[in-house]
Amino acid sequence: MKRRKFTNKFKTKVVLEALSGRYTVQELARKHELHANQISRWKAHFLENAEAVFEKESEKDKEIDEQEKEKLFKVIGQQKVEIDFL
Repeated sequence: MKRRKFTNKFKTKVVLEALSGRYTVQELARKHELHANQISRWKAHFLENAEAVFEKESEKDKEIDEQEKEKLFKVIGQQKVEIDFL
């Protein structure tokens, strides 16, 4: 039997269904053809890392912002030169 891979989108969907309380973990396991323990692990992992959604910008985001800022400064400088010329 080949091991199945699940996308993050699918895992999130299953976890949100589990958190909604509309279905039991066993019902969700049957519905999505998963083991109930797998859903419980995904749910625990999701809850452990939920605070990361509200953390400040990451270093990568800051770097992108700096690049964007430099780009805009160049455009402003070019426009100023054109206005002064006219």
